[in-house]
Amino acid sequence: MLHTSRDLSHLQPRDRAEVLAQALPYIRKYHGKTMVIKYGGNAMTDPELQAAFAEDVVLLKLVGINPVVVHGGGPQIETLLKRLGKQGHFIQGMRVTDAETMEVVEWVLAGEVQQDIVGLINRAGGKAVGLTGRDGAMIRARKLRMVDVNDPSVEHDLGQVGDIVSIDPSVVRALQEDQFIPVVSPIGFGEHNESYNINADVVAAKLATVLQAEKLLMLTNIPGVLDKQGQLLPELTPRRIDELVADGTISGGMIPKISGALDAAKSGVRAVHIIDGRVPHALLLEVLSEQPFGTMIRSH
Repeated sequence: MLHTSRDLSHLQPRDRAEVLAQALPYIRKYHGKTMVIKYGGNAMTDPELQAAFAEDVVLLKLVGINPVVVHGGGPQIETLLKRLGKQGHFIQGMRVTDAETMEVVEWVLAGEVQQDIVGLINRAGGKAVGLTGRDGAMIRARKLRMVDVNDPSVEHDLGQVGDIVSIDPSVVRALQEDQFIPVVSPIGFGEHNESYNINADVVAAKLATVLQAEKLLMLTNIPGVLDKQGQLLPELTPRRIDELVADGTISGGMIPKISGALDAAKSGVRAVHIIDGRVPHALLLEVLSEQPFGTMIRSH
C-alpha cells in the first residue's frame, strides 16, 4: 500500500475524493509524457524518503506517465573511499577521479546504489531496470576539460571525469514501451572503452533533452535555489542565473546542476524544477498538484 493512501486515512471520504479529483487534470495533461528525475541527496539515504520516492515513481508509471530515474551517489562513494583510506577531492564542484577512484565509483553507482533503487521500485510494485552508459551504447563520453572559473588560461585535470559526446536513448525508449522504469547510473564510455564518471545532474539534463521530456525534476537537499537571505527563488531566467553565479549565491556543486537545468530548458524540455527531496512525496506534490514547489528554470 502506498504511503499516500495511509496519509489520507484521517480524512473523510468526501475530502479524500477531492484530493484525488484535483490530481486528475495533471494526470490527463501528462499522460504518455516522459519525466526525467535526478535522484540524490537525503532522499537517497533516509529509509522513509527512499520508500516514498519509490512509491511516487511507481504511481507516476501506473497513471500513464513515463519516469526515467538518473541517480547520483556522492555520499556513498565518499563513505567507501574513506573506508579505503582515500580522501575525495573536488574542483569547482566536480569529483577528481583517478583510476582507483573510478573503480570505486563504478562499484558504488552501477552496483550498490543502482540495485538498491531498482529493488525499492520493484518492492513498491514497479518494474525497474538498471542501466549504465555502456548499456545499449547509451552514453558516449570523452575526458572533461575543466577551465578555471576565475582564470580561463588554467585547465584542471579531473582524471576520468567525462564530458558527454552523445546520448543514444534507444534502450531507454525500448524499456519504456515495455512498461519498465529505467534507472540510469551516470557512467559513460570513451572511444577506447575507458570508463568516465559523469556528473549526474549533467546526465539527467542531457537525457531529458534527447528524450524531449515534459519535465526534468531535480531532487536536492534544499527547498530550491535560495538567495543571499535564504529566501526561495521560485523562478530563474538565464540573466538571473548569471547574476547569482557572479555574486557567489550559486557556487560549488550547484553550478553544474543549474547549468544543466538551463541547457535542458533552452533545448526543448518544457519545465525544469529543482525541488526539496527531503519532503516526503516531493515528486507527487510537484507533478500532481496545483501548488508551485521549489525553483522553476525558464529558458527566457
